[in-house]
Amino acid sequence: MDGWFGFALALAVFFASHMIPVRPGLKGPLVALLGRAGFGVAYSLLSIALLVWVIVAAGRAPFVALWYHAEWMTHAALGVMAAACLLVAYAMAGVNPLSFGSRREGFDPERPGIAGVSRHPVLLALGLWAGAHLLANGDLAHVVLFGIFTLFALFGMVMIDRRLRRTWGAEVWQAQAARTSLLPFSALISGRWRPAQRPAVLPAVIALAVWAALLVLHPVVIGVAPVDLGF
Repeated sequence: MDGWFGFALALAVFFASHMIPVRPGLKGPLVALLGRAGFGVAYSLLSIALLVWVIVAAGRAPFVALWYHAEWMTHAALGVMAAACLLVAYAMAGVNPLSFGSRREGFDPERPGIAGVSRHPVLLALGLWAGAHLLANGDLAHVVLFGIFTLFALFGMVMIDRRLRRTWGAEVWQAQAARTSLLPFSALISGRWRPAQRPAVLPAVIALAVWAALLVLHPVVIGVAPVDLGF
């Protein structure tokens, strides 16, 4: 189904699927059937498939130009995407109980690691991904799509902070989050945090490898080549 209806349907199904993890009546039976690890894998694959669907549906919606593409937008989007990959890689390699995407055990509030850069690195990466694609795609359907994702990422950061503050209590939450950043690098700029050591190299290597793989796979999966790779 093409057109606005297909795009609206894809969006509705994508966001409806995100009710599964927060609804015990839906999640419980699936975890019982698949196990926690199996549920995590299955839900991740479902989310990726639905994300591809909604992006493809946006590309098939009627083209209504809001602004036209310029070459600098491509370069900016590529740089932002590299930063997003780095954030996800260091989140997965790090320890951060204040958000998702990292291990929770062993967190040292005095040495918060990636949380010193961003308390919610995966959500920040999602926001950067969405913002980069919003810039590079100036038509109405893509602005709606990536604008929603950008707002979702920003809203999610605030909501996670509020939930943890309520769950842990304000004093415990503040002690854990004192040297972390809601706004990227704000703890570093304000002097609340100083890196204790240089970042590990392996997450950066993995991040850049993933970034390169995304460039190669983008025209295969999405049907649009961000840059001409010459093959």
